[in-house]
Amino acid sequence: MSRIVITALFILLSSLSFAQQHKKTDINSISSPDGRITVFLSEENGIPYYSVTVDNQLFINKSRLGFETKGTDNYKDHLVGLETAQTHKMGKPVVWQQPWGENKTIECHYKLLWRSYASKPDSDSDRLGPVVFCVEIRVFNDGFAFRYQIPQNDIDTLFITNELTEFNFVEEAASWSIPANFDSYEFLYRSQSLSAIDNANTPMTFHTFSGIYGSIHEAALTNFPEMTLVRTDSLRFRAQLASWPDGIKARIPADQFCFHSRRQLLHEGDSISSPYFFTPWRTVQIGHKAVDLINSNLILNLNEPCKIAGDLSWIRPMKYIGIWWGMHLGIQSWTMDERHGATTANAIRYIDFAANNNIDAVLFEGWNEGWETWGSRQNFDFTKPYADFDMDSIVRYAARKGVAIISHHETGGNIYNYERQLERTYQWLEDYGIHCVKTGYAGGLPDGHSHHGQFNVQHYRRVVETAANHRIMLDVHEPIKPTGLRRTYPNMMTREGVRGMEWNAWSEGNPPSHHEILPFTRMLAGPLDYTPGTFDILFDSTRNLPTHQKWNDNDQGNSRVHTTICKQLANWVILYSPLQMASDLIENYENHPCFQFYRDFNPDCDWSEALQGEIGEYVVIVRRAGESFFLGASTNEQARTVRVPLTFLPKGKKFEATIYADAPDANWETNPTAYVIEKRIVTRKDTLEIRMAPGGGQAIYFK
Repeated sequence: MSRIVITALFILLSSLSFAQQHKKTDINSISSPDGRITVFLSEENGIPYYSVTVDNQLFINKSRLGFETKGTDNYKDHLVGLETAQTHKMGKPVVWQQPWGENKTIECHYKLLWRSYASKPDSDSDRLGPVVFCVEIRVFNDGFAFRYQIPQNDIDTLFITNELTEFNFVEEAASWSIPANFDSYEFLYRSQSLSAIDNANTPMTFHTFSGIYGSIHEAALTNFPEMTLVRTDSLRFRAQLASWPDGIKARIPADQFCFHSRRQLLHEGDSISSPYFFTPWRTVQIGHKAVDLINSNLILNLNEPCKIAGDLSWIRPMKYIGIWWGMHLGIQSWTMDERHGATTANAIRYIDFAANNNIDAVLFEGWNEGWETWGSRQNFDFTKPYADFDMDSIVRYAARKGVAIISHHETGGNIYNYERQLERTYQWLEDYGIHCVKTGYAGGLPDGHSHHGQFNVQHYRRVVETAANHRIMLDVHEPIKPTGLRRTYPNMMTREGVRGMEWNAWSEGNPPSHHEILPFTRMLAGPLDYTPGTFDILFDSTRNLPTHQKWNDNDQGNSRVHTTICKQLANWVILYSPLQMASDLIENYENHPCFQFYRDFNPDCDWSEALQGEIGEYVVIVRRAGESFFLGASTNEQARTVRVPLTFLPKGKKFEATIYADAPDANWETNPTAYVIEKRIVTRKDTLEIRMAPGGGQAIYFK
C-alpha cells in the first residue's frame, strides 16, 4: 500500500473519530465563508483546545491554548469556557484600499468566534473566578487566525513566562523553514519533513501528503515578543517566544491594556467593558495550490487600518540605486579613508545616473560619522556627515535633478544611542526634504536583549511612528519580521530579514533554489528588500580586484552570484518590494541592453497574481502598474519550460511584449550572462512558452 493511500486512510479514520467525538460534545465551532475550513473549540480537564478541519477532513488535531504567567497558573489550566459571543456569523466581504502594495484593492471576508475562559477554583465551590483570557478566532477562505485577549483584572503588570499555543498536525508534510533564532533571519531555507524539524521561525511553510499547502506565521506583532516554533512530539509544535534577558517573555504593564469597543460577555450574565491586552494573531494560511499562499491577503487583513492622518502622497514606491555593493565587494569602504564610497563626487555621479535612467532615488551608506567605531560599541552620529560628504550641496543637486535621497542609519545594535537621537534626526531629515531612511541593526544589542524580543519590537514600532510623524518612509534591515504593520503604518515600506544579495559578495552565496523558496516562505510575511539586479555575476572571476578587502569571516575570495542575468531581471518582479533596488555598480549597467527592463519597470503596482509555481522549483508572477504589465519567471537548478496563458491581459487590447530570455546555451554555472531580447505583439488569447536555463529566468514587459 502506498504512503499516500496509507495517509489518506489515516486521515479518514481520524476524521471519523473526530466527528464521533464531537457528536457527543457541546462544542463551539466557526467555519470559513465558503464552508471549507472549520475551527472547533473544546475543553478537557480544565484545559482549552482547538482543532481544525479542511474540506471535512481533520487537519489540525486537538491543540492546546493558553499561557503560563508569573505568580499564577490560572492562564494554563483549571479553566472553564463561558458563553460564546459570536459576531460576523454571516459577515459580508469588506473591500479596502491601500496606498501601495502588491494589490491596492483588497477584499476582507471572514467569520468570527469569540470565547472567554474563567478560572475554576480548586475548592468544591461552584463560583467561578474572573475571566483570565478570551480567544478570538477569525476564519477566512484562505486560512484562519486566533489571538488572545487578556483582561487587566487589577494587575499592575502581567508577566508572561510561556505561551502554550500548539499546532498539532494530523499528517506528515514536506516543509520549508529557517531555524528559530531570536537575533537573525539570515539563513538558507531547509527542506525537510515536519517530523524532522527541531525548531523553526515563521513563516514556516508546508505541503501535506494529502495535498494541502499551508504556512504558520503571526500578524500584528507590535508590542510582544516574536513567536517561533519548537517541535514537542512527532507532528506537534508549540509556540516559543523570544525572552527578555531575565527570562520573562512579555511584560504587560497596566497602561498597555485598552478598552475594547465590544461589550464583553462574562459568566453569570454580567456584561461589562474591561481594559484588555491583545496578543498578535497566530495565523495559518491554507491553499490547495502553492501559489494560493502567495495570493493570500490574510496577514494584511488582520492588521488595523491606516493610522496616518491626512495626505499620504509622500508615501510612494520608488526604484533606487546606491553606494552599497562596492562596500560588500571590498572595493569601497563605509569609513572615510582612501576607499571611501559615500563621497560628494560619487554621490553626484550616482544622482546623474539615476536622473538619466528613470530611477527615483539614490541610497548613500557610510555617509555619517561613527563607522570608525565599528567593532566596539558602535556610536554613530546621524546628523553629522563625514567631511568628504557635502550634505548641503548633494541635497540641492539631487533636488535639481528630481532624484530622492535615501539616508542610511546603521545603529550597530546600539539602540540607546539611536533612540537618544531619534526625534532630532528625523526632524533634521524632514528639514532637508529627505523622506526615506534605510535603518540597520547589525551587531549585538545592549544589556543582553535579543533583536526579536519585546524590547526591540517596541523599538521598531517607536521608529516607524516617529518616521510617520516626520513624513519619512522606512526600509529596515536586521528587522523584526513583517507581520502586516504596513497596513497600519504604510510608511513601513520594506524590510530585509532574509539571507539577501550581499551574501553572494563574500560567502559561498545563495543557491539558485533560494529564489523559488522565498516567495512561498519569507515573502508571505511581506515585502522583501533582497536588493536584486547584479549584472556582473562572475565578479571575482572576470575582474582583478587588488584592493579587495576581507572584511567578513564568511569571505570566500571566489564568491559570485548564482543565477543567470535574466533571472536577476525576473527577481525585480518576483521578489516584491515597493522600494526596489538595482544593486550593482552603475558602471555595469551603462550601455547594457538588459538594463532597459529596469528603466521601464514600475514598482508602484496596482494588482499582482502568482500564476504558477511549486516551492523550491519555479514560480511565475505577474504585476500590473497602470496599463503596463510585468512578468517574472524563475527556476531552480533545473532547466524548465512553462506555458503561461496571457488571460491576465485586458480584453480587446494588443500589447507589445519585450521578452528578456535566457539564451539557448545559458547556464547559471557556466554561461550566466547569455541572453536574448525579443519583441512580439500579443493579446489575452495568446500563450507564451517560457524557457528557462538552469538557475535562470525570464522577464517580460507588456506595453
